[in-house]
Amino acid sequence: MRTAQQDAAPPTWRLLLAYVRPHRWALLIGAVLSLLTGATGLLLPLVARELIDDLSHDRTITGALLLMSGLVVANASVGALGSYVLRRTAESVVLGARRALSSYLLRLRIAAVDRTEPGDLMARITSDTTLLREVTTDSLVGLGTGGLTLLATVAMMGFVDPVLLGVTLAVILAAGTILGVIVPRINKASRQAQDAVGVMGASLERILGALRTVKASGAEHREEIRLHEAAEDSWRQSVRAAKWTAAAGNTAGLAMQIAFITVLAVGGARVATGAVDVGTLVAFLLYVFYLMSPIQQVVGAITQYQTGSAALARIQEALRLPAEPAAEPAPLPSPGAEPAALAFTDVRFRYAEDLPYVHHGVTFEVPARGMTAFVGPSGAGKTTVFSLIERFYDPESGAITLDGRSVEDWELSLLRSAIGYVEQDAPVLSGSLRDNLLLGSPEADDDALTRVVKTTRLDGLVARLPKGLDTLVGHRGTKLSGGERQRVAIARALLRRPRLLLLDEATSQLDAVNEAALRDTVADVARTTTVLVVAHRLSTVTMADRIVVMDAGRVRAVGTHRELVGADPLYAELAATQFLATAE
Repeated sequence: MRTAQQDAAPPTWRLLLAYVRPHRWALLIGAVLSLLTGATGLLLPLVARELIDDLSHDRTITGALLLMSGLVVANASVGALGSYVLRRTAESVVLGARRALSSYLLRLRIAAVDRTEPGDLMARITSDTTLLREVTTDSLVGLGTGGLTLLATVAMMGFVDPVLLGVTLAVILAAGTILGVIVPRINKASRQAQDAVGVMGASLERILGALRTVKASGAEHREEIRLHEAAEDSWRQSVRAAKWTAAAGNTAGLAMQIAFITVLAVGGARVATGAVDVGTLVAFLLYVFYLMSPIQQVVGAITQYQTGSAALARIQEALRLPAEPAAEPAPLPSPGAEPAALAFTDVRFRYAEDLPYVHHGVTFEVPARGMTAFVGPSGAGKTTVFSLIERFYDPESGAITLDGRSVEDWELSLLRSAIGYVEQDAPVLSGSLRDNLLLGSPEADDDALTRVVKTTRLDGLVARLPKGLDTLVGHRGTKLSGGERQRVAIARALLRRPRLLLLDEATSQLDAVNEAALRDTVADVARTTTVLVVAHRLSTVTMADRIVVMDAGRVRAVGTHRELVGADPLYAELAATQFLATAE
């Protein structure tokens, strides 16, 4: 349940400081170097004034030239070092944000993932975190160092000529009023631009995730139009943000040009009346030129802050999605561990509040050891049973117990370490075959790996592959057949030595020979492990110790094949249908 604290998002500056805090000393060093760069620049107009005075009084200018050269070299050297330190720190901030966000996304509740687009989440961890780089250096440091440099420059201008300073400040204040109107629009446009990038990423992920289906359906052109529309919307929003950002930058630039012209006119008049000398006017004009940099830095910091705040808001939205608690991986069951006993008691569940119930008071018991098969029409709620056992979702009411203890009282990592789960579509990840087999049991030795490969009849496949177990299987296992992917998934689950093995249509894509061999393997595993099977093949169902018949989210009957054929009409119909399918 969401709390008031979660709903009340902290201000952007506080979020930014939280990301920057681990790197505060490096950031401070970079800021100091930037200030030193500004300080060396501030001395240049004063040295230039002395040089002009020396020229006008026929004095040697060697010392002034050497000092000016030294200041220029120091300015460039310190500036380069400061820029490197700040950029490196900004990259570290991005790295920290990506680590934190990726770790959190891996712990998201499945229900939260169901309600979001994977492509949009990918945009938040790539595009949005990248913006933290600029907001760290340009906004946080830029506002600090640029603001201090601006104040120091204004102070030096006041020291040189207070009248000309008044003229300059009047122009700057007029520009500041205009910027006050523009800046909120930058924030809004930036947020819409980042949202559009997320929508485009979601559209692309949707198409690439089912590209074969798109091609087989002849839908490339329609999907191309949809993807282009998403890209164009992202372009429109980004152009809108760029328009307001450019307006802010040009307003600052125009203000400085007007200030220069005004100072030149007023200053020229003051030189003509003898109020100031030429050297003073030149020094002040140099300060006007120098003033442009910190003003642009401050304006850039403010505009970048608006863009960064939009990205930070999207990152925080992801970090507020419901997630499972962080936990260290639990050890896998030791060899010979006792199998698990399972019970559902009056379980009611639906996937969302606006969706109908999938389970309407499901109740059954599964004793430790042996095989239990779940059968029933599509949509009866069989696969949902497995999702609730794994705690991908929690029931609205009722109780699910493992070894007599509610699954909600188990530490999640410990609960899942006791379970081996083979999903209906048997996902295979990009990487090598070995990586996929060891995904759930990275500590498994070569003997165990060889044993399970032989048990699941993958040894022939391994022998044919060019690099054996180290052969890459392609994106989502596209280099493997459906049956091979199912055998990989079963082998992966068996390597975990589970106390409870969940098989959801685990042999649906296997040929008769491999299906019979794996059926015998599962029967052998069931002698020492609790096995739950969702199955439609009668050959699998008849070998189960007990069969749970489900229909419309309820348990109709529990018994053996022989008992249910005579006692439950639905099961008898399913069995007869499967007999016919087998006969054909």
